Amino acid sequence: MIPRLLHRPALQCPRCTVAAGQGRPSWLAQRPVTSAKPFRTSAAIRREHRPPTTGPATTKIPPATPPKSKVAAAAAAAAGKKPSEKTQGKSDGGNLNTPEKSTAEQRKADWAIMKEMSRYLWPKDSLGTKLRVSLAVGLLVGGKLLNVQVPFYFKSIVDSMNVDLASMGGVVPAAAVSMILAYGAARVGATVFQELRNAVFASVAQKAIRGVARNVFDHLLRLDLNFHLSKQTGGLTRALDRGTKGISFLLTSMVFHILPTALEISLVCGILTWQFGAQFAAITALTMVGYTAFTIWTTAWRTKFRRQANAADNKASTVSVDSLINYEAVKYFNNEKFEVARYDKALQNYEKSSIKVATSLSFLNSGQNIIFSTALTGMMYLAAKGLAAGSLTVGDLVMVNQLVFQLSVPLNFLGSVYRELRQSLLDMETLFNLQKVNVSIMDKPDAKPLALSKGGEIRFENVNFGYHPDRPIVKNLNLTIPAGKKVAIVGPSGCGKSTLLRLLFRSYDVQGGRILIDDQDIRDVQVDSLRRSIGVVPQDTPLFNDTVEHNIRYGKIDATREEVVAAARRAHIDETIHRFPDGYETKVGERGLMISGGEKQRLALSRLLLKDPPLLFFDEATSALDTHTEQAIMVNINSILREKGRTSVFVAHRLRTIFDSDLIIVLKEGSVAEMGTHRELVDRDGVYAQLWSAQETLFNDEGTEREKKTEGEKK
Repeated sequence: MIPRLLHRPALQCPRCTVAAGQGRPSWLAQRPVTSAKPFRTSAAIRREHRPPTTGPATTKIPPATPPKSKVAAAAAAAAGKKPSEKTQGKSDGGNLNTPEKSTAEQRKADWAIMKEMSRYLWPKDSLGTKLRVSLAVGLLVGGKLLNVQVPFYFKSIVDSMNVDLASMGGVVPAAAVSMILAYGAARVGATVFQELRNAVFASVAQKAIRGVARNVFDHLLRLDLNFHLSKQTGGLTRALDRGTKGISFLLTSMVFHILPTALEISLVCGILTWQFGAQFAAITALTMVGYTAFTIWTTAWRTKFRRQANAADNKASTVSVDSLINYEAVKYFNNEKFEVARYDKALQNYEKSSIKVATSLSFLNSGQNIIFSTALTGMMYLAAKGLAAGSLTVGDLVMVNQLVFQLSVPLNFLGSVYRELRQSLLDMETLFNLQKVNVSIMDKPDAKPLALSKGGEIRFENVNFGYHPDRPIVKNLNLTIPAGKKVAIVGPSGCGKSTLLRLLFRSYDVQGGRILIDDQDIRDVQVDSLRRSIGVVPQDTPLFNDTVEHNIRYGKIDATREEVVAAARRAHIDETIHRFPDGYETKVGERGLMISGGEKQRLALSRLLLKDPPLLFFDEATSALDTHTEQAIMVNINSILREKGRTSVFVAHRLRTIFDSDLIIVLKEGSVAEMGTHRELVDRDGVYAQLWSAQETLFNDEGTEREKKTEGEKK
């Protein structure tokens, strides 16, 4: 216990008439106190939402209410199995690495992503997008047809020039000139069509990226608190970045690469067969089969290396972001070298995986080139034999060469597209899996808005809850918070005080019993209306890296500047803000670290006062304030509560801040130990009296620390 050294006049309960005199009020613990000991609990230093750990490793927290995770169900469905209850109950926000899958499972997952993305290519409610896709496909087909004509024009040019130019006076034949012009026009036309296609389709790809990113972000904000407590921010943002970058390539591949490239290959193969016979057709078919089989087999083999690289990349990003967010902790303990070593280790794993990706890519490219070069050599040999036999012309030889190279472009392109497509699908897998994580807190189909017909009476009936199955926090809890009253909830650390707020706010759902507000089960009302009716000042004040005004206005987005300033004045921070360099435009820094803890709490109070909800919750809302500011703010808060008849709940460890409450509820080990007014509880000499005595024992009647007598004085 840290003794308070500042002089502070003794507080008196406003309910009770206290006779002036030298003695302590009759309803307070009298001296001599019989061995007043601070009330201790084994959970005193633990946060309520964390389960006990058995070692230095961090234990991941499973969800309070087991959600039926669609991610696990989809994975099980891909394997041809029914998801078990255990699998459905897991929703691990911290682990973003996709598990190893068999080839069949991976193929099913890839097709599921492509099917999902097809909705953005041909949306039902967007005629403009359909027209753009249709126009892009038309330009694509036109460009491919022009491209196939190029070898024919080149053949005609060579054949028309294969004459005795000297006998013609050194003049280029008109036929050759026309073929040269046609050759140039075909090449220019193919290029123009391709660029127009890209320009037309750009809008479709960007809209899809925007739509997917927006939907994923919206889904993340709707996930329960357990996901966000266990997620790895760095790895999550990295996975989102990779996934959105892969969307554009995937959409382009689906429309412009796979089927059109197959069409071009079919045209070239058909021309070779029709023009030059079965031998060319056999070589072409063998080349196609060998090239495709080698590409698919090698790419499937390389998939595990890419997945390992993604996992290592997520880990490195998680470590770096975590260290930068907790920059002050790193500095306080001189652990810069330790953090650098952690980051370097993660980078080392990424380096190893990336080397495997690069070397396997070299193997893939080498194999593809060997297959193609062998086919080219064989076809050129056959063409040379035909030229020697007189069955083919020089133009035919050049045409074979052009057609084979024409075949090489889509073949190489198809190989690289397949490789990049698999990589994009892997990068997008986490992105789409996030969309499938079950939202456990949802409105019922017939949910109605919360109606505060009685002013906001809150009842907990036989409530049971635990963050971990082996460690229940709330046990058969029954209590009533009267409407329009100031109620305090106190007790030792770990007894479930803050958990009650999370349950009421529906960050979690109860595992047994129910919570009623004005006789309405909170699970039967709309979540949005419930949360709009509740205002919270939490223990750890969350602030955005933005201006002071933005952080206050966050309580009411459409508030005017005058309303923001008025709320700041009521929270006794307006004068402080005006002393900031830029006033209300001052940036508060990452998580508000550029201002003091007391200023952060007053900003949080301003935000709450601006929101002005009917139900108010203060979770150690003034713990970082000095005594005078705390008393001034409490006077303001109490006047608001009396004026508007708000139902308010104060969670506190410093009992002097809540002893004037209409009702004090004392929790112990997840249940109500006792309740009553301050005077009633002190007279009862129970848990509350022990807590009060433990905090007041070090002070005499004037509020100064009592000096201990020496052994000599005792004698």
